[in-house]
Amino acid sequence: MTDAYEIVIDKIQESKLSHTDFDNLTFGKTFTDHMLECTWRDGKWETAVIKPYGPIMVEPSCKVFHYGQAIFEGMKAFKDDAGDVFLFRPEDNWIRFNESAKRLAMPEVPEEVFIEGLKTLVNLDKDWVRHGEGLSLYLRPFMIASENGVAAAPSTEYKFMIVMSPAFAYYKGDVRVIIASDYSRAADGGVGYAKAAGNYAASFYPNNLALAEGYQQIIWSDAASHEYLEEAGTMNIFVRIGDTLLTAPNNDRILNGVTRRSVLQLAKDAGLTIEERRISVKELNEAAQNGSLKEIFGSGTAAVIVPIKGYKHKDFKYELPILEDSYAEQFKTALKDIQYNRADDQHGWRVKI
Repeated sequence: MTDAYEIVIDKIQESKLSHTDFDNLTFGKTFTDHMLECTWRDGKWETAVIKPYGPIMVEPSCKVFHYGQAIFEGMKAFKDDAGDVFLFRPEDNWIRFNESAKRLAMPEVPEEVFIEGLKTLVNLDKDWVRHGEGLSLYLRPFMIASENGVAAAPSTEYKFMIVMSPAFAYYKGDVRVIIASDYSRAADGGVGYAKAAGNYAASFYPNNLALAEGYQQIIWSDAASHEYLEEAGTMNIFVRIGDTLLTAPNNDRILNGVTRRSVLQLAKDAGLTIEERRISVKELNEAAQNGSLKEIFGSGTAAVIVPIKGYKHKDFKYELPILEDSYAEQFKTALKDIQYNRADDQHGWRVKI
């Protein structure tokens, strides 16, 4: 970190806002006017620069292409009825980002670069945060190894960047899942808990197989036995058996989700019975067969809360019951009310820009 840290701003000459069709957005395809870039070299972070969104220049020997040192976070900004803009638990994302960085032998990003850079960038492009139910600005901080060279060793140079994309809902339509019994997402001692780019790349092929069968996602099971539920695609997973809410405990295979932690807190606030423990596929199937399985839903930044309509495990298929007052809908409503500044924020999760 330099002694006199500052953020240099190079504003775009003409905004793309007037040329953007907000009624026909594809998630993650349209980006705002500006982006943030900060380089780590010679053992320190240089001055962060906010500049017009556009290509970056890298050589073919850039280490990120060869050894996969790449991490990211997913966050959102929301606009309330008065036009004020808020972030949701940004410090949690910063902390998790640095946990990912440490696991991949990358430098940690200082708070003034991550948090203050994020606030400055969102404030500059705040007109891109649209007002309305389900609308938000998706924020993507990421870091890549930017040193040139193909020697198998950690990079000596890195780029931290933030890009932003106006967003609607991530998942649309019904979501049904396959419970994995062959492929694995992560193993003990690996990088499953980190938001490493390679975790997602490795999931694409099994997910394509699921899509070919008519399922939208995979619930991953443990790599050792495929007997216990872990997480689903880009989401942590929750199961309701009777009136008990269950979720797999954090470990080095499962992402420590910010939305997951928020759901658990909301459940505690509501006085619900919660169990953070291993959930076996056998237990899930038995609950489905005896009628005590009420809900399965995923939680994540992009998705928020996604009810699972049905699942398949090997030859067993089950359709979840339709509930008028589901836990999934209760949590989704409560979270959105906090994010859009429609409800009290007793836990201090909202951060005003």
